[in-house]
Amino acid sequence: MTTDPVITAKHLDLTFQTNDGPVHALKDVNLDIPQGSFVSFIGPSGCGKTTFLRCVAGLETPTGGTLTVNGMTPDEARRKRAYGYVFQAAGLYPWRTIGRNVALPLEIMGYSRSEQAERVARVLELVELSGFEKKFPWQLSGGMQQRASIARALSFDADILLMDEPFGALDEIVRDRLNEEVLRLWDKTVKTIAFVTHSIPEAVYLSTHIVVMSPRPGRITDVIESPLPKDRPLDIRDTPEFIEIAHRVREGLRAGYEE
Repeated sequence: MTTDPVITAKHLDLTFQTNDGPVHALKDVNLDIPQGSFVSFIGPSGCGKTTFLRCVAGLETPTGGTLTVNGMTPDEARRKRAYGYVFQAAGLYPWRTIGRNVALPLEIMGYSRSEQAERVARVLELVELSGFEKKFPWQLSGGMQQRASIARALSFDADILLMDEPFGALDEIVRDRLNEEVLRLWDKTVKTIAFVTHSIPEAVYLSTHIVVMSPRPGRITDVIESPLPKDRPLDIRDTPEFIEIAHRVREGLRAGYEE
């Protein structure tokens, strides 16, 4: 893993103008996300976690500071398809099969039918959904639909994967399984992953770095570099090292409220 940052924020601010006055979503955010890292963002609801991800994706425009993605502006990075985005809901079109849902970005980008078929087969195998190409979303469980959503984001092989609380609506057993799968995917694909979560155990289990954010206006109160090994069975969550990191995350969240 190299340590060159692929996402860099410097003194990033974002203020939304509303009928009730300005809303300060992000304030003086400074962050480097190293290439090949798995970075989780955790903080209370409304602290700007998703807003930061949307800024990286070029879906929101900061009102101050600078933000670069692969050395480009977020808009340039979006046009060059530098990232895949996995939303909180799977967002699959119910009238399209799983294969056709996964192929949608490839269709938009003008890939040939044969290239589409090859890429769809490859990413469905990656997320263990081979054989489900002709199924419709309603025929799959919530967890399988979210895996299909991840496959769609992987289909055009962007270097960066942005994941906005993709497992928040799933039960704990399915969530554990998908956490394991995401780590396996990250290991196989060597992507840089930025991941939003409300779960301390999920953030600690998945990440090389954990970004702890304060209540609005969203600021970074701590960036924790995980000492855990890359190979992480689920029972690593019972180890003293894991519990110590989780405690530091909890303290960072508490400190954000007290400032």
